[in-house]
Amino acid sequence: MGANPLDEVQAAAAAQFNRQSDRYGKSHILADTSDVARGLAGLTPRQGAVALDVATGGGHTAIHLARAGWRVTAGDVSEKMLVNARALAQSEGLVIQVSCFPAEAIPFDAASFDLVSVRVAPHHFSSPAKFIGEVARVLKPGGHFLLIDGSLPDDDPETDLWLNQVEKWRDPSHNRLLSRQAWETLVVKNGLQVEQSELFKMKQPDLNWYFETAGTSPENRIAVLNAIETASPHVRAALRLTDEDGKIVWWWDRLTLRARKPAV
Repeated sequence: MGANPLDEVQAAAAAQFNRQSDRYGKSHILADTSDVARGLAGLTPRQGAVALDVATGGGHTAIHLARAGWRVTAGDVSEKMLVNARALAQSEGLVIQVSCFPAEAIPFDAASFDLVSVRVAPHHFSSPAKFIGEVARVLKPGGHFLLIDGSLPDDDPETDLWLNQVEKWRDPSHNRLLSRQAWETLVVKNGLQVEQSELFKMKQPDLNWYFETAGTSPENRIAVLNAIETASPHVRAALRLTDEDGKIVWWWDRLTLRARKPAV
């Protein structure tokens, strides 16, 4: 990465996930890859098909793909995440390649991959537009792209502002969540064809667990709690923000989008 210095957002993500890398092992919530299986339903890799998992984090998606028969390269901006991801794959008898890079500058040739995936990470990216441009570049004609990430209601600026601010306080490496409409626009603009675009409700089951996962600072925890206390009725309804048995919970949208690069 020396030839391509990280921008401020990328550097913050690298630092955050180097610090928190040991929290993303086998027991992490993202170890359940049923959402990946659902997003790739009906797509079977041909022999020798190659996949790139961008911002792999703990490597759970990369491991799922390797188990399904893909030849996988896992990329991340955090070196420590990649060390742990490769070790987790090896513990399951699987081999994955790893590469350290920011999502906006994928260091592979054009038309290199049959599949590019990214899961619960794009809200950390400094430029979703550059990322999608890179995805379109490195996909082979006929190749597929799978994106899974937290999302926002379309045309709801109040909820957008509240949730992105809370996420920024909880984890300062957060950049922003995008709506389904915004992602679809970027994908189509870069010449990819949307095959699937669905929102699934996801429960944030315990704010304190969420704080621990991100290592949220004491002052930022207070800011989040104040935002929850003063949230408008509209935001409370949109996110089903409530208290359950002493735990602060809410529901938000998770987008699963699958697209295809047209075959030549």
